[in-house]
Amino acid sequence: MTRSARRTRRAVQAVGATAAALLALSACSSDSDSDASPGSGSGEKSGGAAKLSGTVNVFAAASLTESFTELGKEFEKQHPGTKVVFNFGGSDSLAAGITSGAPADVFASASPKTMKVVTDADAASGTPATFIRNRLEIATLPGNPDKIASLRDLTGSGLKVVLCDKSVPCGAAAQKALDASKLKLTPVSYEEDVKSALNKVVLKEADAALVYKTDVKAAGDKVEGVEFPEAADAVNDYPITLLKDAPNAEVGQAFIELVRSAEGQKVLTEAGFTAP
Repeated sequence: MTRSARRTRRAVQAVGATAAALLALSACSSDSDSDASPGSGSGEKSGGAAKLSGTVNVFAAASLTESFTELGKEFEKQHPGTKVVFNFGGSDSLAAGITSGAPADVFASASPKTMKVVTDADAASGTPATFIRNRLEIATLPGNPDKIASLRDLTGSGLKVVLCDKSVPCGAAAQKALDASKLKLTPVSYEEDVKSALNKVVLKEADAALVYKTDVKAAGDKVEGVEFPEAADAVNDYPITLLKDAPNAEVGQAFIELVRSAEGQKVLTEAGFTAP
């Protein structure tokens, strides 16, 4: 073979090797791009860890307003790209909304009885778990001008006392405490939730109200709290659950985990709740 022919042969071999290398590189690049393609929805992965995103709708008892609002802000801080939207109210009304198809991810009730409305309708995902407890306290005007010292004092003539409606947990608890004490009390009004009952005292439209200890604490110096022993007979367990048709189940579950964590329990107990 002549020198010229040998040079031509080596050139052809070099071109072939280069083409093969380019093809291999292209294939690797394609596989890498496929593996790195972004996911969709709330579980998008970034850096190997699940990144939560989107709005989570939480239906929660009115007595959880202050503590859950604080936990919602902390959740959004821990998970940028998420937003926690709360619907606070009487647990019975919230349960009715959920069973009627209201879009919600999480339900936190002030009693097992109202949670049962949701579970009986097969609207809960899994078994609800008790995450905190609450007990009643008498809310009076600042300085306690009527010198209320016991549950029996509320039955005195001339006092304007407000109770929660019997259909909501704080009203059911109040009735349980009164029954345990064999006392009868006719309030000037029944309110739709605990915040409404407390507000009657804050606005000086009532002399006293039977509300939760946490609500008295949240009101600060606007009211004065009076503890009574019969409250031990009417302690309310607060259950929480992810809902079966949750629009954003992954984020909803993550919020529940925060509520039940040591950090969440600290916020709740500082608000006046007791650990389960």
